[in-house]
Formats: sequence, structure tokens, C-alpha cells
Amino acid sequence: MKQIDLSHLKDLALGSVFLATGGGGDPHVPLLITQQAIKTYGPVSLIAPRDLKDDAFVVPIGNVGAPTVSLELLPSVDEAARTIDAFEAHVGRKVDAVASFEIGGGNSLIPIVAAAGKGIPVVDGDGMGRALPEAQMMSYAIAGVRPTPALAMDYAGNIATFETDTTEVYERHIRSFAMAAGGMITTAEHAMTGAELKRSVIPETLSFSIQLGRTLRENRGQAEELIGPLQDVFAPSIYGQCRLVFQGKVIDKATRIVGGYDVGEATIERFDGASTPLKISIKNEYLLAVLGERVIASVPDLIVIVDYETGTPINAERLRYGHRVAVFAIGCPDFYRTPEALKVVAPRCFGFDLDYVPLEDL
Repeated sequence: MKQIDLSHLKDLALGSVFLATGGGGDPHVPLLITQQAIKTYGPVSLIAPRDLKDDAFVVPIGNVGAPTVSLELLPSVDEAARTIDAFEAHVGRKVDAVASFEIGGGNSLIPIVAAAGKGIPVVDGDGMGRALPEAQMMSYAIAGVRPTPALAMDYAGNIATFETDTTEVYERHIRSFAMAAGGMITTAEHAMTGAELKRSVIPETLSFSIQLGRTLRENRGQAEELIGPLQDVFAPSIYGQCRLVFQGKVIDKATRIVGGYDVGEATIERFDGASTPLKISIKNEYLLAVLGERVIASVPDLIVIVDYETGTPINAERLRYGHRVAVFAIGCPDFYRTPEALKVVAPRCFGFDLDYVPLEDL
């Protein structure tokens, strides 16, 4: 078992934003809250999935809502721990460890805040290996873990509990509550045993994010200089492929909140204005990259936009007209290439009229 302390947090936040593919919520405020939580309660134990007892009670926790709202509806330092307290009271059972919904931006840090406040470990892994917009897209749900009983808390401390038959129904209900509660809530859901987590989690993604963040920090600079170190980090990992697929300037970007999601599109033109611009489709995350009629990357593989000059990843809600950017494409974990996973994360599940083709085959 390892620990996450103050020295790891900035690299974790940076690495997780890269893996978030534009979603997961901006990490700036969650980073400040996590720093304060560790200063108050001490370092958090990081437990590998294999080290959990099979009968351990593990609860994923994170924020649900439109990432744009997270820039304005700010959480408190005790909100995550209070959500776990309320969940324990609801189910009448003590939580042994918390886990992440997604290794994405702010949602990679919320479980650490909860773990610090509760004095319990956080699992080194998550339910996506990236960020995705809907609950049924988590590896936990795909592997058959029930979403409920679940509990959500809003910014004012109001609580709602949920009991549904399927994750798809749960997704509609939890999204409706998020919209009614101002656009962002903290949720404990998909509670499971240690044995269930071992067969459903995407492993070691917190420790990988720290390694990735350190690489980005130590190689800060233009995208062409960053691609080599990134490929060295990704090649032996669960992701494998890492490609620099486009560079240019954002000439258009528009999103709006639809059904509790940030939905829209960004257009990126090459610096010299030559050839066709790149179109990026957004639903909280960057989901599809199309050059003319040619798909160059698609969900569930990762599409990542970074600042061209520094290599700093840019969340979708932070992407603006005039940004000089580079676009990377990264392979997804093998779990998300299985038939069971592709039933809920293939491009057609997001309304795109095309089949998934792995990055290495494009």
C-alpha cells in the first residue's frame, strides 16, 4: 500500500486532466480542496485492487453534472466525506474504501478528499480509464455491478436516494436531480465488494496519472517535443498507442448545456490555414475527431487537446476561440474494446453514424 500526499497532487491533477479527454470537471478547485483535506487529515492510503479483501465494501464517489457549472458551483472541503457519511447511514454499513468514477480532472480528486475526511483508503484504479459522460459507460456497470442503492448531495446539503433496476434508468434519474440541484452534485453509487471491484476496475490509473503528470511537467514545451516522452510513458501502459494527430488554432467552439451535459463542437484550423479544418464533437468529453470525411480518432479511444506551447491539457469548458492547440489520440484500455463495453461506448451510442475502429487501424 502506498500513500498520496501533498507532493503528488499537482502531478495527479495534471495527468488526470490529460486522461479526461476534455471532461471530468476542471481540477483547479478540487485540487485546492484536496490539498486542504490532506493538510487537515494527513496523507491518504492508496490501495491496489488486488490488496482489497474480497468482502471489503467499496463505494465509488464523484461529481455528476455539466463541467461548465463546476467553474461556478464550488464544493466544500467536507462535502465528499459528508456524502459518504450519508451513504453509510442510508445503507447501514461502513465503507472500507472509496474509488473513482473516472480518472478525469476533478473527479480523480474527489475520492481522495472523501478518503482523507473518512480516514479510509482510496483504490488505485477507476471505472473508465478516462472520462465518459454517462453512468452505464463505467466499467463497474458494464461488469454487472448494480448502480443502486445510491445517494446524491447538492451544494446546500440536500440529499436524494435512488433505487433503480438498471444503470440506464439510474443515469436518467441522477442527471435529472443534478439539473434540479443547480447542475452539479456529489454522488456515491455502484457500491460493491472487493471481489466485484477486482473484476470491474480499470487498475492503477491513479498512480499512472501521477507518472503522466510528472512527465508533462518535466517536459513542458511545444507538442513536437512532448510526443516522444509521452509515447515512452504510454507504450508499456494499459493504453499503448499515443499519436500527435493535429496542430492548429481554434477558429470556432460552441457548447450548450443539454440534458445536464455540455454538448457542442470545436473547429481547429492548421496554423498555415492549409487543408481541411479538424472538427471535434463534444459531450462533456472530446468524442470524435473528423478531418473532412475521415475519422482520425473516436470514442472509446482518447482524444486530448493541449496548449500547443506548453503541453497543458485543456478541459472542454476551458477551450476558447484563438487557442493554439495540439491534438493527441491515445488508445483505450482493452476492457473498452470488448463487445460488452462497445454496446454502450461505441460511436453509435453517442449518435454518430459510424462504427468504432481502433486507433492503430485508422
